[in-house]
Amino acid sequence: MRKSSFMRISKSISLIIFLFVCNNLQAQNQSYSTNSKSDFWRNVQFGGGLGLGFGSGYTDISITPSAIYNFDQYFSLGLGAQYTYIKQKNNYASNLYGGSIIGLFNPINEIQLSVELEELRVNINLDGSNSNSQDFWNTGLFLGAGYRSGNVTIGARYNVLQDDSKNVYSDAFMPFVRVYF
Repeated sequence: MRKSSFMRISKSISLIIFLFVCNNLQAQNQSYSTNSKSDFWRNVQFGGGLGLGFGSGYTDISITPSAIYNFDQYFSLGLGAQYTYIKQKNNYASNLYGGSIIGLFNPINEIQLSVELEELRVNINLDGSNSNSQDFWNTGLFLGAGYRSGNVTIGARYNVLQDDSKNVYSDAFMPFVRVYF
């Protein structure tokens, strides 16, 4: 065998081995990333709330989607969004929108403690008067406790930053129902 043939064959074999090794490494990398993604999504739960209230000349619509990541059976951390539309006929219309960060702690399976930081943009338009319209940010820090059964928690939370001059919530203490799937 001549030297040029030998070089060509050895280069071809080296190239085949190199491609085989690279393909193997890539397959292992894809397998690892697929498992880590599935592990991540296996620990994510989605939930939220939908509120509808109608009365004589009154409309209240609220949409609050959220997602949490369960670090283990005790701790979860998540994000939420909120949009609320309220209208009182011949009085005012209001839009509230924003987001929140929520931390959950389950010391035992049936008890859930929560801390939630909420930031809302509030737009209130009074009918017949643009000068009395209000636009402001409202920050709430809620401490809560609830009874948990499966994916549902029923409890109460308290806004430690309640500011009665900014009437976003009529009371600092409020009940909740939290559902995550």
